[in-house]
Amino acid sequence: MASPNAIARSVLCVCLACATPAWADDPMGFAQDAIAAHPGQSGAYVLESGEEALIARAWLADHAQRSIDVQYFIWSTDNIGILAAESILRAAERGVHARILVDDLLIDAPDKSLLALAKHPNIEIRIYNPKTSVGVPLRTRVWNAFTDFRGFNQRMHDKTFIVDDNVAITGGRNMASEYYDYNQEYCFRDRDALVAGPVVQDMHASFERFWTSPLAKSVETLYDGLGVTQDYVHVDDVEVQRTYHELHEYAAAPENFAPQVRAAIEGAPAAFARVAAAAAWGQVDFVSDRPGKNDTRGGMGGGGLSTDALVRLVESARERIVIQSPYLVPSDAAIELLRKTLARGVHVRINTNSLASTDNLQAFAGYRNLRDSLLRMGLEIFEYKPDPETQAQAMRREVIGQMPGARPRIPVFGMHAKTLVVDGKVVFIGTFNLDPRSENLNTEVGVVIHDGGLARAVEAAIETDMLPQNSWNAATDDPDQFVPLAKRSKVRFWQLVPMKPLL
Repeated sequence: MASPNAIARSVLCVCLACATPAWADDPMGFAQDAIAAHPGQSGAYVLESGEEALIARAWLADHAQRSIDVQYFIWSTDNIGILAAESILRAAERGVHARILVDDLLIDAPDKSLLALAKHPNIEIRIYNPKTSVGVPLRTRVWNAFTDFRGFNQRMHDKTFIVDDNVAITGGRNMASEYYDYNQEYCFRDRDALVAGPVVQDMHASFERFWTSPLAKSVETLYDGLGVTQDYVHVDDVEVQRTYHELHEYAAAPENFAPQVRAAIEGAPAAFARVAAAAAWGQVDFVSDRPGKNDTRGGMGGGGLSTDALVRLVESARERIVIQSPYLVPSDAAIELLRKTLARGVHVRINTNSLASTDNLQAFAGYRNLRDSLLRMGLEIFEYKPDPETQAQAMRREVIGQMPGARPRIPVFGMHAKTLVVDGKVVFIGTFNLDPRSENLNTEVGVVIHDGGLARAVEAAIETDMLPQNSWNAATDDPDQFVPLAKRSKVRFWQLVPMKPLL
């Protein structure tokens, strides 16, 4: 998975020269000590690289003492998804209570494996808005799409990872290899925030609202025929134990879980001591929607709490706004907000995907229909390249499934970070895309960090992503010319389809 040199470059690398911290026998003590040293304040640290975001999650899961609560939009059964499931199983086997809430639309797990994990006495798994996948036969999916089109499209886009109600991670990354720079074909430029302190209690409260919502159904209910389906799925004790054994066996194999990465995770305490010292402490607000997003029954509008919070942030800008969003399909209301912002003299720059880097042609078609008018408004737009210099450097290491010593295959890179920096003073890091779906349909989360130093550091990272070696200037470079005719033709087709509210 990763070479020793790559691990050494990671912020969360093994630091053999560092002394063992005083709280080594109490692995989560670093959080308690840091919180006690900053009463009433929350700490935030930005996880820029996929590798450090992965190691942070793995170390926290390995050292959880009481609870792990996670929400994800996507949980895949690729290498990263399997290892994540195994880490939670190991935590449960040592007595940690784990609750997993995953959206129904893109969950990727064999039915029996999912049910076997849910059978563990310390693991609970619930599915949000199960209308399309888990325990739902094809005939029911079709019926749901026709009879409740809005509900069918309302998804839980939240990504939160909460350990012992002390430390948490939120941001753009789902649980799949492409979000951690470990996919051979396609990877994402993404961003998370690791937080501690009072803000984690707000995240926990949001998780509880979703967990107890009528929209969240247990997999036992869905699979055992107690709910909406007649297509029963059963696992006996032998099958359950076989699933657990196979997960542990998979994680023990060096080809699946590289020893270098395991060593980095085990050595993370020294790195977390530095993280605690380097974190920004002060006001950190958690932004979240309520389950169901809003009360709208007809149409695709309605807004939400996360939408309102981000509107207030934009309205507070006095000098400049820098945005990263994989999709740039502003609604009419968002366009008007941006127009008023520009009229106040605020400089607005946006980094989004190019046609060459995107994995979502429908969303890009919506952006392409608006691009010229957005540029005429005065927005500066930079489209991310599929082979940016910064990410190509990060991938100069062995990749999963690649023969040792083989020349690294650099995958296509796409933008997935969802970030807003206002006046170099405040930064939002979360799950909200600049599109109608995030505005009106999907539930979203994120943190608003009120710290000039951290905000400027994130702003500088985005500005690096907008440099010519990493992005094209949409106003001068004609980025679409670098894409094959076939892909351009597909986008032209989607431009003709009236589906903007769903993008």
